[in-house]
Amino acid sequence: QVQLVESGGGLVQPGGSLRLSCAASGFRFSIYAMAWYRQAPGKQRELVASITSGLNTNYLDSVKGRFTISRSNSKNTVYLQMNMLKPEDTAVYLCAGPFNAWGQGTLVNVSS
Repeated sequence: QVQLVESGGGLVQPGGSLRLSCAASGFRFSIYAMAWYRQAPGKQRELVASITSGLNTNYLDSVKGRFTISRSNSKNTVYLQMNMLKPEDTAVYLCAGPFNAWGQGTLVNVSS
């Protein structure tokens, strides 16, 4: 059974940093692309970052230079390092994988 479990969200002040993790199980993690999405209250879900099996990455324009997606195939985990956080980054962040798999989400709240 495919399962994705996020962790690492929380409350952080503007300018701060957080690292999100997504632990995957139930599929051959190393051969699939993975992605992070976010959904803010009243807004559509948007793709934040993605990483292929070959480590090619892609980012939402508003997070370029601040966020970094990475993966550890030995740990079956994908990460999202978020630096210089802004209030507009506040959202539920969700991990996405193959077979339309989604995690439950982790809340990131950027506020002073």
